Amino acid sequence: MSTAPPPPPLTALVIDDEPQIRRLLTVALEANGYLIETAAAGQDGLVRAAQQRHDIILLDLGLPDLGGLEVLQRLREWTQTPVVILTVQDAEADKIAALDCGADDYVTKPFKTGELLARMRAALRRAHRGDAPEPVIQLGKGVVMNLSTRRVTRDGQPVKLTATEYALLRFFVQHAGKVLTHRQLLREVWGPEHEMESQYLRVYLARLREKLEPGDTTDSLFQTEPGVGYRLVEN
Repeated sequence: MSTAPPPPPLTALVIDDEPQIRRLLTVALEANGYLIETAAAGQDGLVRAAQQRHDIILLDLGLPDLGGLEVLQRLREWTQTPVVILTVQDAEADKIAALDCGADDYVTKPFKTGELLARMRAALRRAHRGDAPEPVIQLGKGVVMNLSTRRVTRDGQPVKLTATEYALLRFFVQHAGKVLTHRQLLREVWGPEHEMESQYLRVYLARLREKLEPGDTTDSLFQTEPGVGYRLVEN
């Protein structure tokens, strides 16, 4: 009886100018089954990304030639390969700029390998499903969203959502596990002319939390990324 061949290993491109970080990531990721390619500068990273398709890219912002954001913008001109920013720059403005430019996630140095691997797995899951969730989604404990019927239930009971609340929840579901900036959420749900009106977002997210989350918040659906945005916690 023949058995199916094992799937090919995942490939990762590390673009970082620090030799120690490149060595650390190579050892850690190879131990977890990845094939690793590295680049010490932005231009070299772009060339390697163009020459070979990778499953995921880890990108530093502080590169010696091109800025990391420029590398990200140029990558997004032709590929939707997941990109996780890995950098010492932890200012809110840096995180927001990277996420708005198309980064899938943002991890600051020093980092824990386990957390980085979890973020990478989440980014790969989103890429493999093409950001197109199944029609019926289980959110946390007891909350079910049916995208085909536009129906949401909590512990089997219908939850009444306004059109805006539903649109906000649907956008979160479409990007579950990914940090969404205030600007992204406002632009998608309320339109480009409301990108700076963050009070809309605070009010409607509070309503979703009240309707969908347990009172003790031990199983919060929505994780706040201070100063940056929010993330829908994946099951």
